[in-house]
Amino acid sequence: MTAETDAGSADDAPSNGEIGVAVVTISAGGTIEDDAGGDAIVDAFGADEREIAIRELIDRGHDNVQAKVSRLIDRDDVDIIVTAGGTGIEPEDATVEAVRPLLEKELSAFSELFYALAFDEIGTKAVTSRTLAGVSDRTPVFCLPNEPVATSTAVESIIVPEADRLVALANGPDSAGA
Repeated sequence: MTAETDAGSADDAPSNGEIGVAVVTISAGGTIEDDAGGDAIVDAFGADEREIAIRELIDRGHDNVQAKVSRLIDRDDVDIIVTAGGTGIEPEDATVEAVRPLLEKELSAFSELFYALAFDEIGTKAVTSRTLAGVSDRTPVFCLPNEPVATSTAVESIIVPEADRLVALANGPDSAGA
């Protein structure tokens, strides 16, 4: 699928537009079949009838994560990227550090909203979670923890409702009828 977003202005971005979503789980082990965090992301976008352009599970590691996200940013069928995992405080967790240099603009309000929602869902465990959101080469990128309840809440409450608007804003006024 080649996603062509007919978004018009950011204010009148259509709901359920044709947006290709990349879902990447970053994990030290496991498989797609037992990936609860990735499932939560896919389910949230699926409930909104969004296209999952690609779903992958990759190993943790700064260079691995950075290379994967960079390649996804370059794909024509990917309009928004959501990662799950590698955002904690363990020494091997490097998703935030790997993705941040790729971003041209950060969406700092995302983390603030996420922490408020996460605290309501998982309590003080939220203190060990880190998130990152921003735009790279006209592609919104979100890095979430791989905790299914918090991930599901963030995607359902923040990312999915704003997906069309975020893609339209990231692509600018020239994206109408692209």
